[in-house]
Parts: sequence; C-alpha cells; structure tokens
Amino acid sequence: MKKIILGCLGATLLLSSCVSNKKYGELEAKQKETQDLLNSATVKLNDCLEEKATNASKLKTLQDQNSFLQANNQELINNMGNMTTLTSKGAENLEKSLESLKEKDLTIRKLQDAITRRDSVNLSLVQSLKGVLGNLDDEDIQISVEKGVVFVSISDKLLFSSGSYNVTNRAKEILGKVAKVVNNKPDFEFMVEGHTDDVPYRGGSGVLMDNWDLSVKRATSVVRILQKDFNVDPKRMTAAGRSEYIPLSMTEKSKNRRTRIVVLPKIDQFYSMIEEGMDDPAINN
Repeated sequence: MKKIILGCLGATLLLSSCVSNKKYGELEAKQKETQDLLNSATVKLNDCLEEKATNASKLKTLQDQNSFLQANNQELINNMGNMTTLTSKGAENLEKSLESLKEKDLTIRKLQDAITRRDSVNLSLVQSLKGVLGNLDDEDIQISVEKGVVFVSISDKLLFSSGSYNVTNRAKEILGKVAKVVNNKPDFEFMVEGHTDDVPYRGGSGVLMDNWDLSVKRATSVVRILQKDFNVDPKRMTAAGRSEYIPLSMTEKSKNRRTRIVVLPKIDQFYSMIEEGMDDPAINN
C-alpha cells in the first residue's frame, strides 16, 4: 500500500513537472515575441522621432523662407509704390519744366521780335538821316548804330569856331536837316553831347572855366538852335557835356572835338513793341 501511495505521488510530481515546463516554454516564447514586438516598436518610434525632427527642421526652413519671401514681397510692394510716386512726381516735374521752357521760349521770341522791330525803326531812322545828310563829307558826319542806339556825330569844325560855343551859319543848315528827321520821329528822345580834346581851354572871358564848361555850352547851343529855329520839342532833348574824357583817338585830337546826337527810343515805346509782339499770332503759334 505504501508503495502504491509513493507511486501515485511520484506520478503526480512527474505530471506537475511536465506541465510547468510546458507553460514556462510557452511564456518564454510569448516573452520573446513581446520583446521582439517591443524592439520593433522601439525602432519604428526612433524612426518616427528622427523623421519628426527632420520634418521640423524642414518646416523651420520653409517658415524662414516664407518669412523672407513675405518681407521681400512687402518691400517690392513698397518699392513699387515709391516708384509709382516718384514716377508720378517725375512726370509732374517734367510737365512743369516743359511748360516753363515753353514760356521762356515764348518770352525769348517776343523779345527777339521786339528787338527786330526796334532795329527796323533804327534802320529807317538811319536811312532818313543819311538821306538828308548824304551830300556831306563822311569825315565830318558819322551815322552809326551801336547796341540799338543811333548816333550822329558831327565834327567840331562844322559847328563851331575854335574855342567858341556859337553855332555857325553852315551848322544851322545841317542841324535843320537833322531836325527835319527827328521831328518826323516824335516817339524818339535824343541827347546832345558836347566833346572836346584834352587841350586846356583858355577862353579868358570868365564865362567858361575849362573843357567841361565848353562841352556843356556847345551842347546847350545846339539844343537851343533845334528848339528855337526848328521847333523841336524841348521835352525830347537833353544837353550834356562829356569834356575830353571819351576820346575817339589818342593821336588825332580833331576827331575828339565833336558834338554827338544820341537818338534814344523811349523805354515805354520799347515795352509797347514787346506787348505788340505778345499779341502777334505769328509769335504765339
């Protein structure tokens, strides 16, 4: 009986041992499978983390590029706005400049036309003077135009005796011809200038002190003849003495002794010429 009991216990232990080993094997297999799964999941997780880091870096790069492009885009927009503003202002300034140039060109053309008209009047005056004085020796009477002014220079020997300021009879004939021309040009004023040489005046009469006095007296004598004998309006005349200080020659003193009639267009007449030019369709077109 004892042997039977011991045999049963031995069989029970043997069976128990067999079951435990089998379950242990199964558990061990599951543990290995679980470990393999864990290792595989760890590898995948690491791959995902690495991919995430790569993608995050790419995202940061793209964000930076996007910010850069946006900034450049805004700068381009601002520059375009500035360029549009500058272009608009440039066009406006150019238009103003062109308008100013047109106005200046028009003014220049008007002035040129006025000068042309003045020169035409002066030419007509010169021709008239040469017409009435044409038979005289050119050395005694010189007619010229300088800077828009007509000059009639009459030598001393035609007008006065040496050291005198009394007009000779022959000179009155000459002055009468000049008066005829200036009376036909009522819009002109003129100045009679007396000139002497540099030889000191020695009249001894006490009326004249020097060449200044002599030059002035000769000018006033001519003015009086023109007024009293030939009815030239005294308001149009000026008498002036220049003494010896504007010589024509340093060697021929006789050329310096002269009386010069300077014919001047009135300033308001010249302005009238300009205004007429402004109204001239040929100029304004």
